[in-house]
Amino acid sequence: MSVTAADGFEAAGVAVGLKSSGNLDVAVVVNRGPLKVGAAVFTSNRAKANPILWSQQAVQDGVVEAVVLNSGGANCFTGSFGFQTTHQTAEKAAELLGVGSADILICSTGLIGTGDEVFRAKVLDGTERAIAAASADGGDAASLAIMTTDSKPKRSVVTQGGWTIGGMAKGAGMLAPGLATMLVVITTDAVLDASDADAALRRATSVTFDRLDSDGCMSTNDQVTLMVSGASGVRPARDDFADALTQVCLELATQLQGDAEGASHDISIEVVHAASEPDAVEVGRSVARNNLFKAAIFGNDPNWGRVLAAIGTTAAQFDPYDVDVWMNGVRVCSGGGPDASRDDVDLTPRSTRILIDLKVGDASATILTNDLTHDYVHENSAYAT
Repeated sequence: MSVTAADGFEAAGVAVGLKSSGNLDVAVVVNRGPLKVGAAVFTSNRAKANPILWSQQAVQDGVVEAVVLNSGGANCFTGSFGFQTTHQTAEKAAELLGVGSADILICSTGLIGTGDEVFRAKVLDGTERAIAAASADGGDAASLAIMTTDSKPKRSVVTQGGWTIGGMAKGAGMLAPGLATMLVVITTDAVLDASDADAALRRATSVTFDRLDSDGCMSTNDQVTLMVSGASGVRPARDDFADALTQVCLELATQLQGDAEGASHDISIEVVHAASEPDAVEVGRSVARNNLFKAAIFGNDPNWGRVLAAIGTTAAQFDPYDVDVWMNGVRVCSGGGPDASRDDVDLTPRSTRILIDLKVGDASATILTNDLTHDYVHENSAYAT
């Protein structure tokens, strides 16, 4: 059910020809209330798509009536025409729902730099058709409509204490923080005000989506939206809601990692005993973005020297000659020198765990990444053809 698992929401996915495959390509998620609270976080890329520019302004009052999403075109670097398309999409949705256009968020995903009158007409038609089709059973169709190079939809639902959180996500490439490239819509029927929703969303994304770093490439269209209907009538404790929201975000982030373009290994890089959490994140990310390390994992080669070389480029506090490294449970490096034989390490499973012990403090962090494969290079060499 994804985004319609929580009471008070309707959704739909329709096909209007934005994708050459003919698959579903326009989705809507509508909040029927009684609350119409919303919060969102966006890409930190300075190059932002038109829907991001629109939604950043629209969400500022903490009210979100609906989200309209399209795949098959990013509507980024399409000039004033592209922004007008976004504006007209919001106006179309608002007219059909009887609400203000400033309370409609817009999301787009697909190829950057393309957009014309045909694209606009299809998006507007899809908006009208999706709103007409929206229902409490439409969550799964909506999650299919936002897919691009994804091989499967990403969904998560958590229910506790009489309230529910449901979410859907898309993303398979350009997975790197601020945020990882994605469109995500999360709904809840819990009772929350705008400030609590915003705080919980930022707390959850900071330790989930922002730590998914599959290929080091940051998108122009990232948006994670939280919509609150309050339909359950239950106001959860702030920490309880934030923890449940973090669980949903982590499940979605893990599904994104598992569907990353061309990947053959899902790599978890856990950094422990760091002087600070930012240090742990910096060290983990330095490994996640190291192409030599990622290529070694693709080849099932436990080349721990590439781990030490990568973390040595950081400003984090540690002694590079007193670091331990484990690969899939085998300590291959102790105190900056060789430990167990590389022959003891089995890297053939898709799930790969790297543990780095910096031995200087009590902080830790985990970064999620993937290996660098021939398939990744091939897929991205032909993305626009």
